[in-house]
Amino acid sequence: MNTVFAFLGGLGGWEILLIMLVILIFFGAKRIPDLARGLGRGIREFKDATTEIKDNIEDGGTSHNTTSKTDSTQSSNTKDQ
Repeated sequence: MNTVFAFLGGLGGWEILLIMLVILIFFGAKRIPDLARGLGRGIREFKDATTEIKDNIEDGGTSHNTTSKTDSTQSSNTKDQ
């Protein structure tokens, strides 16, 4: 179990429970899933960006003419307006 929570240092079960309780009190039960969803999206975007950079390095730095997901989403949003 120590390897799972190695990033938390010397915190035990009660300390982690207390921290989670404080977070629940500050943000409320309705807000926590939104925060987790936003965190997940941020991690996914970071992972996609690092994969794209790694692929560019492996390809020898050649640039590909691809549009990112955010570019296509922004262009579709401007067409709707």
